Amino acid sequence: MMDWSPLFVSLQTSTTATAIAFVFGVLLAGVSLRAKGFARAAIDASCTLPMVLPPTVLGYALLLAFGKNGPLGKLFLALGVRVVFSWGATVLAAVVVALPLVYRTARAAFMQIDPSLVPAARTLGMTERSIFLRVLIPSALPGLLAGTALAFARALGEFGATLMLAGNIPGKTQTIPVAIYFAAESGRNNLALRWVAVVACISLASVAALNACERRMK
Repeated sequence: MMDWSPLFVSLQTSTTATAIAFVFGVLLAGVSLRAKGFARAAIDASCTLPMVLPPTVLGYALLLAFGKNGPLGKLFLALGVRVVFSWGATVLAAVVVALPLVYRTARAAFMQIDPSLVPAARTLGMTERSIFLRVLIPSALPGLLAGTALAFARALGEFGATLMLAGNIPGKTQTIPVAIYFAAESGRNNLALRWVAVVACISLASVAALNACERRMK
């Protein structure tokens, strides 16, 4: 009988990571647009770097930071939380690789908004928070949805950083990409092909849902 735990781990990880990446990606995109000079460059570089780094390099960097001898790892251990080789590590790896997609698409969507809307909202007495939540986000919603769908697909397919930071623990950190790798490595090609079909169907379903939402918004 086929063990479906990688599917449940992947869905839980991808959904959680996408939600976290959406919140922080949109907020950082908004801050980036208002920042100037070095601050904007620093935010843009920090949020884009995980997109261009090889997954194994990214995973190794996370391992150095959150391992038992790393600065963040020691901090979490002092709080009684072990990050490495836990389900939280799979979420962390997925967030790091998914956030750049939300950030880049959100930033591009915000830049496409009519620049006269913000001054007009300020004239009506709206606070900066209200402008962000009630003007910018609704106006940029199609782009934000696209970024969210891409982030979910990227989190679902994350492999290198997840394997290095979370390992391969069945029922806990074994996601579908990790299961595919170890199935292929052990010669169980039929099992690997089944998981490939599963992840392809989920990715296609997310794209179809995005297209349906975009059609309804037109």
